[in-house]
Amino acid sequence: MTRLRKPLIAAAAVVLLTAGCSDPGAGSGDTGSSAPASWPAETTKLDGVNLTIWAAQNSNTVAKKVAEDFGAATGAKINILTVPDPYEQSVQTKVASGDKPDLAFWQPTASQLTAINAKQNLQSLDGAPFIDKYTPALKDATGILDGTRYAALVTVPAVEGVWYNKEVFAKYGIASTPKNFDEMVAAGRKIKAAGGVPFYEMGGEKWATQWWVQVQLADAAKQGLWDKVNKNEEKFTDPTILDAIKKYKSLVDEGLFNKNITSATFVDQGKALLSGEAAMAIQVNTFFSQMQAQSNTAELNKKIGFFPISPAGNIGTNIPDQSNALIAFKTGDAKREGAARQFLSYWLGTAYPEFVKDLNTVSIQTGVETPADVPDALKANADSIGESVGSMQVLAIVNPDLYLNLANMLAGQATPEKVAETTQAQFDQLAQAIGAAGF
Repeated sequence: MTRLRKPLIAAAAVVLLTAGCSDPGAGSGDTGSSAPASWPAETTKLDGVNLTIWAAQNSNTVAKKVAEDFGAATGAKINILTVPDPYEQSVQTKVASGDKPDLAFWQPTASQLTAINAKQNLQSLDGAPFIDKYTPALKDATGILDGTRYAALVTVPAVEGVWYNKEVFAKYGIASTPKNFDEMVAAGRKIKAAGGVPFYEMGGEKWATQWWVQVQLADAAKQGLWDKVNKNEEKFTDPTILDAIKKYKSLVDEGLFNKNITSATFVDQGKALLSGEAAMAIQVNTFFSQMQAQSNTAELNKKIGFFPISPAGNIGTNIPDQSNALIAFKTGDAKREGAARQFLSYWLGTAYPEFVKDLNTVSIQTGVETPADVPDALKANADSIGESVGSMQVLAIVNPDLYLNLANMLAGQATPEKVAETTQAQFDQLAQAIGAAGF
């Protein structure tokens, strides 16, 4: 799941704790921003080497088969540890206390690499043998901070957009997918008027509430919204963002969402769309994974589609999440650090074609074809990346707890204005913590 944001105090604490450490250029496990000394051959023997990978609930099975195969080929043992949700907060708290794994799933955006203090804590992945295998659009799209590559992309970066039930659309006479946000709302109103549930939101788990605001900001993001926010020239309390928050609330108040919006979960959302209980859900790629687990390609192609959305058209909002990439930590143990790099080489080398088949997902490498039975909706989501724009998590220098504040709004505990004010105050504090100019 793409929670992506951690509570403000934890984030600020990590920034300050890591910033206060000793010289980041010192220590046997610290390579600064320079490339690793070597990239071991993929199947170099590693008998007696134990590696730990941290993963979230929705990513803890992604590496399972690759890890087993790597162990069989090298003798290494890999333990995949599920870190409790909220994942990002939990990881940062553990790292700030000195607890580090060898590898971890991590959102590969510049802001999240900053939050984990990449230069201090992570190995550089510059010079990795898999870099030139990435498709051109993805090669340098993410995972890089201040010119150094710290994250290895393993799956297609997430894109926020609309997953819809084709059969429900047909039932209510929606003949084509909406061409902009207003058309989507109009389709929703038509469905509601005929007795259906237009949109399904998982407010009980909170983290996806921000997608409804962010897709409304896609066109503004293309025009430099987040650059202005980063320079303190525009605020969450100004009309662009505040109006998006107000619009979200007005649609909820209009009754266009599921009645259990404040308690519904991620799993509930997937079941509702697949069963036809609801027509649409604004979500990211991992949302589709749970439907894949409950269905098959033929049924998914028959029932589920995807289209990107923005106020002016069909612009997606890209948001690489923690299930898309891994980072390798500096542990001070040269052998384990080398083994971690070797595992990434193996995964994105020899193991990658089989990995794509096992996961039944879109390939991110030019030399590896996407399996023929990957569902059409997942392909449509991947195809939308080229024209998409970065999300707040991608383009903002820091990321406040917008989703928590929006969840409070859904629960009747905050007005849109209060959401904007609280989010801006958090943004200011986080920006100050990293020494951003203008704050």
